[in-house]
Amino acid sequence: MEGQDEQPLREASTEPIVTSGGSEVVPRVLPGEPQNLSDVDAFHLLLEMKLKRRQERPNLPRTVTELVAEDGSRVYVVGTAHFSDDSKKDVAKTIREVQPDVVVVELCQYRVSMLKMDERTLLREAKEISLEKLQQAVRQNGVMSGLMQMLLLKVSAHITEQLGMAPGGEFREAFKEASKVPFCKFHLGDRPIPVTFKRAIAALSFWQKIKLAWGLCFLSDPISKDDVERCKQKDLLEQMMAEMIGEFPDLHRTIVSERDIYLTYMLRQAARRLELPRASDAEPRKCVPSVVVGVVGMGHVPGIEKNWTTDLNIQEIMTVPPPSVCGRVSWLAAKAAFLGLLGYGLYWMGRRASSLVLSLPAAQYCLQRASEAWPHK
Repeated sequence: MEGQDEQPLREASTEPIVTSGGSEVVPRVLPGEPQNLSDVDAFHLLLEMKLKRRQERPNLPRTVTELVAEDGSRVYVVGTAHFSDDSKKDVAKTIREVQPDVVVVELCQYRVSMLKMDERTLLREAKEISLEKLQQAVRQNGVMSGLMQMLLLKVSAHITEQLGMAPGGEFREAFKEASKVPFCKFHLGDRPIPVTFKRAIAALSFWQKIKLAWGLCFLSDPISKDDVERCKQKDLLEQMMAEMIGEFPDLHRTIVSERDIYLTYMLRQAARRLELPRASDAEPRKCVPSVVVGVVGMGHVPGIEKNWTTDLNIQEIMTVPPPSVCGRVSWLAAKAAFLGLLGYGLYWMGRRASSLVLSLPAAQYCLQRASEAWPHK
């Protein structure tokens, strides 16, 4: 993420520009670039239309939390359940009411494809966990992190299969609504998923990894749509994960608490004052507070509120610690034991197959004929 904060992001008037880092808010008509009066007039006209649509006292859903930055910029955080039609409606209503300058969603560049895929394709993809997906996850994140990612995808696939609903509907709704708002940018606000998984795996001992993997493999509890809506105050997927990882505080820290910090940082980066274009260089600069909508899982909202006014340093949560000596030894021991068991299994199966083949009458007859044909000394 180093260096991303200094890179200015472009503006979008018809479709939001997807970005994965914080940036200064830059208007579509940039100061210092060749421009004429009609350009500025057009900008002000669109801006005036946008401000007229923006409600001074918006009627927001109860799932929205309002935060105010030091410069007066406002952030409306929509807490969602990742498998909920009501959450999609909450997101759409909030964006229409406040007409934001920036929309930030709980996605990273590794999951951005779900914004453009249709529901049917996403539903099929979420249900199918293939060898190709496993190989891709292992190439991206390493063996242990890749396997853990696939197990977590299995949890998501379990919910998808139970509900017949593809995940991430609220993010697609946010993307669609943001494209209707003049000069609205679209930010990807979540920490890259490979970093999260690698830090999560590094936080666990070898036996904790085995125990967690066992719990994820045998997840099969039925889920109803009523369960999802009852979990509106705590996202269903995150609640299920919290139940499974409750005995692993370090895992909860890396998957939930650290991402709370990262999401807070990205929301604060988005909530910067907006500089309006000038008709000429002689005209004084004018900045106005910006309006931001954040779309995150309900489980992250308390952490974002808690971290909103604190000093944040995301460099620490972006590094991946090397595996410990104990972890490496345990992994090598487990690998040796697995290969030993595999070798013994193949040896036993080979002996068993040979015995079965040799006991067949046809094999006995062939051996007898071969023995008779062989010259005796």
